[in-house]
Amino acid sequence: MISAWKKQDPPPNRVKPVPIRVIRSIAFIAQAASDPLVIGISDMIIIAFFYLLRPGEYTATKSDTQPFDFKSVQLFIGDQRLDLRRAPEAQIQAATFASLTFEKQKNGVEGEVIGLARSGDAYLCPVKALTRQILHLRKHNASDNTPLATVYINNKETKITSSMITNTLRHHVALIGPTLGFLPTDVSVRCLRAAGANALLTADVDPCIIQLLGRWRSDEMLRYLHVQSKALMKDYSAKMLQSGDFTLIPNQVVPML
Repeated sequence: MISAWKKQDPPPNRVKPVPIRVIRSIAFIAQAASDPLVIGISDMIIIAFFYLLRPGEYTATKSDTQPFDFKSVQLFIGDQRLDLRRAPEAQIQAATFASLTFEKQKNGVEGEVIGLARSGDAYLCPVKALTRQILHLRKHNASDNTPLATVYINNKETKITSSMITNTLRHHVALIGPTLGFLPTDVSVRCLRAAGANALLTADVDPCIIQLLGRWRSDEMLRYLHVQSKALMKDYSAKMLQSGDFTLIPNQVVPML
């Protein structure tokens, strides 16, 4: 029986879902940066957070899934779909909606599209992050099959790897310090999928919607929804008192009054 519990229980050292202030710290540095790699890492972190991506989908590190590439992206202004190759830069920057089209990504249906609108934030926005990356790739004549996790430094192609993402996340967790409630070693490239799911849950988004957006096919999703989130758990004790006094429908063995 104990061995069965071990198989069912999640690993005790799950990666922690980073709160948005970690991502904002990364983006703050990137806004003032001139290094394409710093900007590219920040944008891929933002994209992964909002679209609940697996590491192999937003980095160039080999995995059991396929990274999204230039042709995976669609940008829109209202209902107008933009030509990513020919549209003026100002028009690309004005995009209000961005989507990713699945090809051979894990648990994705080929041809399925998941899109998001602007977040309203000046920088932490899935649409703005994708437009920045598309414009960078287009400027360097990248092919349709070029992974989004690609930057050009002095016209030389550089891939954004899982270790680059992990190192960046850990560096900013260390900068913010223990007020986060976890250590730099608690986070890795895998934590952004958990972070996005946890943010949606804390915002009271229906778990079924979270499951659809994250392409979870089972209750595996529950392993990403972290009960250490203070915002998620803060009202539960009061709610338990409000709703904990109940009666049960009696069965036949309970004496009648």
